[in-house]
Amino acid sequence: MSLYENYKKITSEIAEAKSKYRKETDIVRLMAVTKTIPPEIVNEAISYGIDLLGENRVQEYLSKKDFYSPAEVHFIGSLQTNKVKKIIAGVTLIHSLDSKNLALEINKQQKKTDVLIELNIGEETTKSGVSIDNYNELADLISSLENLSLRGIMVIPPPGNSDLYFGKTREFFEKNKTSPSFDTLSMGMSHDYKNAVKYGSNILRVGSALFGARL
Repeated sequence: MSLYENYKKITSEIAEAKSKYRKETDIVRLMAVTKTIPPEIVNEAISYGIDLLGENRVQEYLSKKDFYSPAEVHFIGSLQTNKVKKIIAGVTLIHSLDSKNLALEINKQQKKTDVLIELNIGEETTKSGVSIDNYNELADLISSLENLSLRGIMVIPPPGNSDLYFGKTREFFEKNKTSPSFDTLSMGMSHDYKNAVKYGSNILRVGSALFGARL
């Protein structure tokens, strides 16, 4: 299918899931994950109505950002402390905050920055993200830093049984919601975005289902 056909299929399925499981007033945003996708293809997606891009790699983002049509950009990949200053001015939300050192480095840039804690909901040793046991310690640190605002949680659950991990994440999210500004649950990718809507996600990170399989 063409990019336009993929876009229409995805947005239709999101709308269907939302009408079935969510309130009409709920905001569920489709993020186009742009890893390896050239700017002209990204701009085509923007022309269809996508207004949110997800960047995984600092160097790739820097090489493409000046060629993008206007759209909001979030950083969703692993972020090294020595690369924070390179992306801090251009992104409106960092999804992948997973350590004290990274929180301190973002704060040091003297720019008010919205962040999500990346939670390792499946306690997988091969994945980044903080464990459930260490979440509160990092959240407390963020709340003490003047330039950071904790907006919510991002997860990449183990493959299979998405109901179990999405449900667990939703329960954890609600339990740790300490203020109205804690309002963002980044959950769901190309293979499971419809189910993520069911469990309260409001940012769906979709790449291959939109742009096709990456080479």
